[in-house]
Amino acid sequence: MNAEPPSTGPLSTEPLSTGPLSTGPLPAEAAPAGPVRFDTKIAVLLRDDLETWQRLNVTAFLVSGLGPSVPEVVGEPYADADGVGYLPMFRQPVLVFEGTKETLTAAHGKALSRALPRALFTSDLFTTGNDRDNRAAVRAVPTAELDLVGLAVYGARGAVDKVVKGARMHH
Repeated sequence: MNAEPPSTGPLSTEPLSTGPLSTGPLPAEAAPAGPVRFDTKIAVLLRDDLETWQRLNVTAFLVSGLGPSVPEVVGEPYADADGVGYLPMFRQPVLVFEGTKETLTAAHGKALSRALPRALFTSDLFTTGNDRDNRAAVRAVPTAELDLVGLAVYGARGAVDKVVKGARMHH
């Protein structure tokens, strides 16, 4: 007979110390000694002609690719004062930029030449409804002909700065 595991975990209302991600009581966190400066950067570059809902959708999809592929960008799970657990998030800010179609194409080329971890979103993905069709839509188009509307990159701060050069902070 298989016993069903308790319903605890990152989205549970049970204390984190009883959930599957737990290794016991949460340690008290020390106050930071000063500002934290990362030697890496996470950047999202969006095409400047997108509707607001598209910008939000594209950003969410793009950053979802970084965590599983680049695990060092993900911090530790969260817990509130009652011990309720929450999923871990990126350990550093995500900077969002915008630029023209040409800026995006140039940034894509720079990300490729620097072999940076990257995620892309093309205009074709607005017409698909699932991951399988998304991947097929990207696979059907040669690299130089991709109609990019979004790009996420991660890497050394200087390398990412060079990729997004010419773009402006999203406002």
